[in-house]
Amino acid sequence: MNARHPIQPLALDARGVMRFRSNAIVQFLLDEGPFDMNDLALKNFPAEDREQFAQLIGYSLSGFGELGYVSDETYSTAERMADGADERDARIAALEAMLGRAREGLRVAVPALFHIHPDDLEPTP
Repeated sequence: MNARHPIQPLALDARGVMRFRSNAIVQFLLDEGPFDMNDLALKNFPAEDREQFAQLIGYSLSGFGELGYVSDETYSTAERMADGADERDARIAALEAMLGRAREGLRVAVPALFHIHPDDLEPTP
């Protein structure tokens, strides 16, 4: 199992926008360094690293959810953290929600695939 990057803490900014807490060093390197966001977009970085970078530069939570490289799991976890959950509990809740959606999808797909009635999926007492 691969270790995941931690999710940055979230807080409301002065305008009431929920943002990830930026890292001053990372922000300085982006602002003052030889590379800008366009340069970085052309590099072949893993999606998880891009997710973390967006957090470290203080992306808004809503904007973060619109980035193509952000996984549903990471965004859902961050949303729960914004509501006050700690990262561990937020990840568990996000995964449980994903599992629930998968189960619901399977309740439709499996009977169609195997040409059975959906009631036949229910366990017998």
